[in-house]
Amino acid sequence: MYRTHNCGELRIDNIGENIILAGWVQRTRDMGGMTFLDLRDRYGVTQVSFNQEVNANLCMAARKLGREYVVQVEGKVIERESKNQNIDTGAIEIQASKLTVLNASETPPFTIEDETDGGEELRMKYRYLDLRRKPLRNNLELRHRLGFETRRYLDQHRFLEIETPYLIKSTPEGARDFVVPSRMHNGEFYALPQSPQTFKQLLMVSGYDRYFQIVRCFRDEDLRADRQPEFTQIDCEMAFVDQDDVLNTFEGLVRHLFKEVKGIELPEYKIMTYEEAMRLYGSDKPDLRFGMPFVELNEETQNKGFGVFDAADLVVGICAKGAADYTRKQLDKLTDFVRKPQIGAKGLVYCKVNEDGTFKSSVDKFFDQEALASWADKMDAQPGDLILILAGVKEATRKQMNELRLEMGNQLGLRNPNDFAPLWVVDFPLLEWDEESKRFHAMHHPFTSPKKEHLGLLDTDPEKVNANAYDMVINGVELGGGSIRIHDQKIQSKMFDLLGFTKDEAEKQFGFLMGAFKYGAPPHGGIAFGFDRLAAIFGGTDSIRDYIAFPKNNAGRDLMIDSPSTIAPDQLNELGIDVIDSNE
Repeated sequence: MYRTHNCGELRIDNIGENIILAGWVQRTRDMGGMTFLDLRDRYGVTQVSFNQEVNANLCMAARKLGREYVVQVEGKVIERESKNQNIDTGAIEIQASKLTVLNASETPPFTIEDETDGGEELRMKYRYLDLRRKPLRNNLELRHRLGFETRRYLDQHRFLEIETPYLIKSTPEGARDFVVPSRMHNGEFYALPQSPQTFKQLLMVSGYDRYFQIVRCFRDEDLRADRQPEFTQIDCEMAFVDQDDVLNTFEGLVRHLFKEVKGIELPEYKIMTYEEAMRLYGSDKPDLRFGMPFVELNEETQNKGFGVFDAADLVVGICAKGAADYTRKQLDKLTDFVRKPQIGAKGLVYCKVNEDGTFKSSVDKFFDQEALASWADKMDAQPGDLILILAGVKEATRKQMNELRLEMGNQLGLRNPNDFAPLWVVDFPLLEWDEESKRFHAMHHPFTSPKKEHLGLLDTDPEKVNANAYDMVINGVELGGGSIRIHDQKIQSKMFDLLGFTKDEAEKQFGFLMGAFKYGAPPHGGIAFGFDRLAAIFGGTDSIRDYIAFPKNNAGRDLMIDSPSTIAPDQLNELGIDVIDSNE
């Protein structure tokens, strides 16, 4: 056998045992008469000792080992003289009697330890080496545990895991599809699924009233830290349920995951409407680990002779508790922050509430102490607090203030990754008007049901219709979203009409679903969780890449295998795809 134990399991109770270990050489240390080797595998690190006086040849062989050599060691477990409290095996070491090199290694391009000297691009190119490091190994073990506990919970609640196809039909709603040309049907294309949405609805029609799948999905969209072109969802659907049934079931799932994986009991979930979230926080995924809700100040600030406020649709402020000691330099940096192109504010107004109850603002020229006191009163600002104000077009200003609020949360240390503030956001608008295309788009997707009390507005005032939709948000991250679906063929046809589909277009794209609805579709609804985001939340980081074994970079490239890449002209010809010479 190659090994009797792994490199993470030997303890003081194993002293005196003869064992065999195999793994990678993390480092060697030549101490003259003694040579020490740190041997690493997936499970941990064990120190191995070679004594010059006992076996000079064996000690010489150990000194010749390079980093990442794959070796097998036989020896006896002994108590370590200088114990290492930082590793689980730190009380023992292996007194080596035999050393076998299983494979040599070139010197790796970066240090394979917890703290590495490799940059991100280099580590992504050599991802198979980066995955040997403990932080990434811990991340993938965390991901595994989340998947295991998800399956355990859903199995206990009578869900069936059912696979759905990866080669499907392209649909016009949502993000861009990745398309796959068909060799057998020249000129026709499959699409990779953005989600299994229609298939899970068809499973409800088929009578499988509780479905789930931990499934790979694909979206051809611009990337950022929490997006990848291929990603994983916990995809779920239930029949004969209303919104409360879905919320209770999947709040239970997330509570189960936090308890079993992190040993944490989540606090009570808050429920907030979309309108309330946008008005108070400028975001449909507010971070509720801290306060600083928005306070509208139009009445207190307008018609006072300050043109910026007078011309604004919205004047809105936040109160940063205890931040009145911010210096002019710090305030200038905040102004620069909101003026960044990706945020887009034209400026920032501040007002300090001094400890003696007086006020100092950046607009003292236009507002006296009495006026500033009215701001503080409206915002419940106390001595020592800092009021920050933005003004402009309503929707844009709320989004800008959301960014400023999050930045202040960071600066004041209010966004502790070990605190968790769960939230359901409900009652989203059903439709969004797009000025460019001059038509409505579904805010979630075309199969989302309107609120029952708003059905009459579909014909008269569709912009006022709220959806029977919900998002789960934790710490400002949308972990999952879903809705009660349309199960009535007539309402689904009306929805397609509102979205600008002709009858022929609706039939071509979704005729299979409409046909299924003729045969007794039950009331149903579901949710999908971003599994990669969930892992990142549990790991306490923003980027999902470190929780995916082989991710893409920000440009959507896999640097390790150099993908995407060109393919041979013969393959393109076989697929009926013309090759265009870029030099022509």
